[in-house]
Amino acid sequence: MDLGISGKRALVCAASKGLGRGCAEALAEAGVDLVMNARGAEALEAAAADLRARFGVHVVTVPGDITTEAGRAGVLAEGPVDILVTNAGGPPPGTWTDWGREDFIKALDANMLAPIALMQALVPGMAARGWGRVVNITSQAVRAPIPALGLSNTARTGLTGFVAGMSRQVAPQGVTVNNLLPGIHATDRAISLDTAVARAGGITIEEAAQQRMATIPARRYGTPAEFGAMCAFLCSVHAGFIVGQNILLDGGATNMTM
Repeated sequence: MDLGISGKRALVCAASKGLGRGCAEALAEAGVDLVMNARGAEALEAAAADLRARFGVHVVTVPGDITTEAGRAGVLAEGPVDILVTNAGGPPPGTWTDWGREDFIKALDANMLAPIALMQALVPGMAARGWGRVVNITSQAVRAPIPALGLSNTARTGLTGFVAGMSRQVAPQGVTVNNLLPGIHATDRAISLDTAVARAGGITIEEAAQQRMATIPARRYGTPAEFGAMCAFLCSVHAGFIVGQNILLDGGATNMTM
């Protein structure tokens, strides 16, 4: 399918690996030029070089922590974009009694306020030009909270509430804003969570992964490539009637009717 976005320009956050890399790759394959951000400069440039070579798109790299004001200033200095994909690593797991005010503030800064700041900076330009796409990578936890991820549950649900309101306000200007809710995918985040389970249970990481896969109807973890394909579709000309939605990509793990 021709996504109709060749020649558009996208900012993809945390794009050197994992789900962000999957999104960047799918957009590059569709002919979208990229501004790629991630904290690790070496991995970021390696990913960008690969996409330039494979797809012939123009790629700018901006290393930095997107959850900080300085990190956001770096990517915003690269100018306007037509597509924004927000993404940042989730806060550490734990128990609800473990966290204090500063823990919650850090989680809110990273997983709620940072994407809001990027939208506030970039969406007005999209609206003025009459077209734009925003995809926020959040979590399945906003539909069904995960007990060990209370900080993520809190921050990402706050972002979801913000998007529910603002997405309807910018849709008349041709800008769609939606959220992608990943379950467990084969990324560093999965390794981190499986490692914590393995340590707590006195089992191997492989055993922890198999236990988690057994709870997923698809009986496997998702891949960054299939996640990226959904992201690219939401950014396409075919998705202009999808507004303010929260789309689960979790292999059926979240057990709900609607």
